[in-house]
Amino acid sequence: MPAILGLVHELALYEKAPDSVEATEAHFRAALFPDGHAPTAFAHVAVLDGTVVGMAIWYVTFSTWLGRSGIWLEDLFVLPQHRGSGLGKGLLAALAAVCAERDYGRLEWWVLKWNTPSIGFYDSIGGQPMDEWLTYRLDGEDLDALAETASPT
Repeated sequence: MPAILGLVHELALYEKAPDSVEATEAHFRAALFPDGHAPTAFAHVAVLDGTVVGMAIWYVTFSTWLGRSGIWLEDLFVLPQHRGSGLGKGLLAALAAVCAERDYGRLEWWVLKWNTPSIGFYDSIGGQPMDEWLTYRLDGEDLDALAETASPT
């Protein structure tokens, strides 16, 4: 958990949002290795000489159009000094193998528009930008306000 959280902080620095990480080791432990229920997230890590130097954090999605599950890659990150070594491609290949093994129909992710090195990498492996879609998010007070309008279940 410390290595994954450390990489998350490194990713936040790279994405110019160093103060945005709220996650703790306990959060990751609860998501990846929960007590009493299935995990809500999964992690693949790249290890070099006994040190975790990269990660792919993902979860299972479902496509109503395909009628099958898929993988949403939440974060792919390799420490800068190890980029270009094949570790990132190896992590993505491992997720593609999970998709093939489980008959999942998609492997999806997003990338910041300014992150041209990553965009070039994704293009090189056949990734297709889905730029006709807008991403929406509800969080914080707006999420809480909408939740308060829900009917009791």
